[in-house]
Amino acid sequence: MVELFSDEYFMKQAFKEAVKAYEADEVPVGAVIVSQNRIIARAHNQTETLNDTTAHAEMIAITSAASYLGAKYLKDCTLYVTLEPCVMCCGASYWSQIDRIVYGAEDPTRGFMRYGKEMLHPKTKLEFGIMANECAGLLQEFFQKKRKQKASLK
Repeated sequence: MVELFSDEYFMKQAFKEAVKAYEADEVPVGAVIVSQNRIIARAHNQTETLNDTTAHAEMIAITSAASYLGAKYLKDCTLYVTLEPCVMCCGASYWSQIDRIVYGAEDPTRGFMRYGKEMLHPKTKLEFGIMANECAGLLQEFFQKKRKQKASLK
């Protein structure tokens, strides 16, 4: 049983958002932002739906959390995201001064870590690898499906 308010519990909530993205034919990345053990924002990738390259799960969640709190800084908040944030999302987390980021699957190609942890705000704590296999598996399944669809059109 998953302990309520654990990193695994909140990552499972982010994973549910990733599944929503998958079902909407979006790259399956999901995010939740937590403050005082309460989810204050939920989001999933919507770049295709909104025709907006910046509509990543993290960006939407950060905007939603800031609106909920009525503040631009997300101090004492944790971002749970199923995939390592890209440089754009890392920059948004930096400017929001989010307290902590927890991600599932690594993204060695487009993830911010290839440029170093110093891209984060100096006070931001980082955790990773929570549900990494499940998060990576959903992404792999999505892209395999896309490749099969593309091959069948040839």
